[in-house]
Amino acid sequence: MPKPPLPDNAVEMLKKPNPAVMAVVRADGTPITAPTWYLWEDGKIVLNFQADRKRLEHIRANPKVSLSVLDEASWYTHLTVHGTVTLQDDPGLVDIDRISTHYTGRPYPVRDQARVTGYLDIAAYVGWGAMG
Repeated sequence: MPKPPLPDNAVEMLKKPNPAVMAVVRADGTPITAPTWYLWEDGKIVLNFQADRKRLEHIRANPKVSLSVLDEASWYTHLTVHGTVTLQDDPGLVDIDRISTHYTGRPYPVRDQARVTGYLDIAAYVGWGAMG
């Protein structure tokens, strides 16, 4: 698997609000996936989680994750990145608002739940279709 830096076409794809699916590993070793929003920023992927979600508990136990991003125009073109997530609280909902605005054009509507930001530091990647 190639290592960063990512090629220009991969970065351009990651800058768009494309559909994405994140994989984490449960304590018993079972992988689970969930659709997620992301934001490309300064060579890292920014994620955000509701603080009481099980997925966040899994990331705290094992911060190694994969994120598959599908090109909105052709899902055959997709990019999967593997890496490690570091976490920090998002007390003002600043990060979830940035991500929500990227996808919907508006701040995140749920204002009464604690949020946590994850920064995915990419260790390797693989692409298919136009990313291959």
